[in-house]
Amino acid sequence: MLYLTGSAAFFIPLGVIGFYRYLWFSIRMFAAWIYSPIPVPEHPTYIASEDVTIVVPTIDAGEEFKEAAHSWLVGDPKEIIIITEEKMRGPLQDLANSVNPNKIRVETVPYANKRLQMSHGIKSATTDIIVFADDDAIWPPTMLPSMLAPFEDQRVGGVGTSQAVIAVGKSMTVWEVLAAFRLTIRNIEIASACHIDGGIPCLSGRTAAYRTVILKDPAFLHGFTNDFWMGKYHLNSGDDKFLTRWMVSHGWSTYVQCCKEAELLSTMKPNWRFLKQVLRWTRNTWRSDIRSLFTERYVWTAHPYVAYTMVDKLINPITLLAGPVFIIIVIVKTFKPVKDGGNGYVWWQVLVSWLVWLFATRTFKLLPHLWKRPQDIIHVPAFVLFCYYFSVMKIYALFTLHEVGWGTRAGVGDPTAATQAIANQETKPAPPSYPMQGSGPNGLGFGPPQGGVRESRYDDGSMLHPAYNNPEYAK
Repeated sequence: MLYLTGSAAFFIPLGVIGFYRYLWFSIRMFAAWIYSPIPVPEHPTYIASEDVTIVVPTIDAGEEFKEAAHSWLVGDPKEIIIITEEKMRGPLQDLANSVNPNKIRVETVPYANKRLQMSHGIKSATTDIIVFADDDAIWPPTMLPSMLAPFEDQRVGGVGTSQAVIAVGKSMTVWEVLAAFRLTIRNIEIASACHIDGGIPCLSGRTAAYRTVILKDPAFLHGFTNDFWMGKYHLNSGDDKFLTRWMVSHGWSTYVQCCKEAELLSTMKPNWRFLKQVLRWTRNTWRSDIRSLFTERYVWTAHPYVAYTMVDKLINPITLLAGPVFIIIVIVKTFKPVKDGGNGYVWWQVLVSWLVWLFATRTFKLLPHLWKRPQDIIHVPAFVLFCYYFSVMKIYALFTLHEVGWGTRAGVGDPTAATQAIANQETKPAPPSYPMQGSGPNGLGFGPPQGGVRESRYDDGSMLHPAYNNPEYAK
């Protein structure tokens, strides 16, 4: 195989692409390595028991939700508001009663639509900080103090977290491992972006905290629930992308706490339905990045590094697919005589050389994950295949941006019903809220520096959800 190196021309196309990709990866890794989260102050301005409302839009009432709710309550928020559709009030009220009826309140909207549910929760909240959480997001007990720390800077409007995957069953399926690989790479990306220019491509909707004064702005609420792609496709998903862009376009800073103290655990689809999730996320990313780069354009001046990462994602399918296309061309030429345009190589040596390089470099990219879970190295081949599948999916998603359905939840997000429900909601007066001044980084009110972390809610006496006792999370 090594004799292929005798021809520099063979390596120039792949070498240029490889140099670009791995220079870019090295920059991200170094920036993520020197990144540091904001420490919790000794005398914090914001205290969860006084200043935090957790808003949970959901249509589920399973055991996962109950476990997640227990983990949220360890941080002692002032209140948890569950927003659901009317037919789910009973099951979710039963769940709330079984966990903590004094802290958890269940409210309903006429129709299951995530943005409508979030909007209702915003109007119902009366604290300085709102934390949105997915119904399966499990938190460490230090989550809320860690998320509140960046808000000591009055310019910070939103705060995100790092994430990891928890298995649905006794062990992870290949689909869950693929999701875990993606989250590891994402954690590196957001930490590096946050360190380099203070930006972040997306404050993930699984868990993110915002200043309530920003979200109660009537302009935000209207735009959030009346978000249309191309002026006619009503968007339900992509709420976290909208929120992140709003922070940038309205002059607010963001921060992400990438550390064990703020690392949530989340379940992923353990079967092929994971691909439908990825397709929805990919469409949301296309829509949001196109808007950020070419329509709104605030990101270019506010966070140029983040803008560059968005451009990189736009061209990523081309650079990734260029490799196998080039190898196919080279292999085809191995069957031709040199005098007829052949290259004189042996086809299987070309193929093996490429595969060795491919698996070695992909394994290198996954080292942060494999350090924690070395057993997942057997899934690297599946990850390689997924990367190429994902590149094709991204191209497909680009040409199907008009598809705005949820994808993994039947009956959720119908544009017509959602539009009517939102219109009906806007005619109702909002519940009273605390006094606020202004909607920019100045003129904010603060809660008293008191309170603390709630006592354990777990049977083993630990303040950690049992999943955090797994040794891999201690690495």
